[in-house]
Amino acid sequence: MVVKRDQRREPFDRNKVLKGMVVACEKRPVGMDILDGIADDIERAVYDSGASEIESAQIGEMVADALRTVDQVAYIRFASVYRQFEDIGQFKEIVEGLGVRRKRSGK
Repeated sequence: MVVKRDQRREPFDRNKVLKGMVVACEKRPVGMDILDGIADDIERAVYDSGASEIESAQIGEMVADALRTVDQVAYIRFASVYRQFEDIGQFKEIVEGLGVRRKRSGK
């Protein structure tokens, strides 16, 4: 079961994970095969954890981490909705964080 922010519980739904990524990747060069693979990996991780419940925030972090490596624009789109950004400062922080990562990795 997935524990939502308001403490409601609902069954894990791989299609919800996939839909969120598809929206974030709209008009981006990310194929459905990649998104399907990420959704599979997340579903497997959720079930392999053996826990009867998982916070929706944990699933959101898994999605964000995966998108960060696939497409940075999709990552920012997803993170802005998932983390409920309220002002431009939060966007700035996340973009600057991507720049720091890029410098460290040499890309």
